[in-house]
Amino acid sequence: MDSLIIAFTDPAALAALVALVVMEVVLGIDNLVFISILTNKLPEAQRPKARRIGIGLALGMRLVLLSMIAWIVGLTAPIFNLGITGPLDQHGVPTFETEFSWRDLILIVGGLFLIWKATKEIHHTVDPVGSDDVLDKKSAVTMSFGSAIVQIILLDMIFSLDSILTAVGMTDNLAIMVIAVIAAVTAMLLAADPLANFIARNPTVVMLALGFLLMIGAVLIADGFGVHVPKGYIYAAMAFSTLVECLNIFARRAQKRAGGA
Repeated sequence: MDSLIIAFTDPAALAALVALVVMEVVLGIDNLVFISILTNKLPEAQRPKARRIGIGLALGMRLVLLSMIAWIVGLTAPIFNLGITGPLDQHGVPTFETEFSWRDLILIVGGLFLIWKATKEIHHTVDPVGSDDVLDKKSAVTMSFGSAIVQIILLDMIFSLDSILTAVGMTDNLAIMVIAVIAAVTAMLLAADPLANFIARNPTVVMLALGFLLMIGAVLIADGFGVHVPKGYIYAAMAFSTLVECLNIFARRAQKRAGGA
């Protein structure tokens, strides 16, 4: 209770809370884009339910991980070393890590899964007829509700871990972490249906979102190998690409209106 009071009365704690809420919302965008694309492959009647279950699981995982902060922090401890030295930068520091922790391995596996999933969806979008290719063994159109939930759970785990490690790095006040996580997931819940519907109405946005997932997957893998790409660069590129796509959408609508006039 004391930590909760401090979170709303102490100016420094309040500033940390606002900053963490913003950071958690931004980190949640990745999670939400994946959920939106995945649930849009389900029958329309099942989509809202799948989104709410996916976001509810994301909240549950984050709260569970918050209750296990000591264990989460321990995941950053090295568990093995490849025993090799990477190229050195101008300061004599290796450009990539050769020591790996459980967090690194989780990020690498999650990044590989994200790249595989995005590549599969891009392949299906480009070649909807399909072939005997391994990517077409299971069409995204025939995805079952259970399959969608399982895939959402896998990515929720990756994004939740990243979210909590970010929270731990910004504050040691558990109440602030909990409030920020709940606020971010609430924002995800409110934005889920509008975002998914927007993606469904604008097919070209699907390809853009899948491109985002490829980029996010590559960043997760790089992070797992110790190559830390500033998040600001990633989200600036995503924001710029989104702005360009919005201009394209407005241009297409204007052309349709002009053609129908």
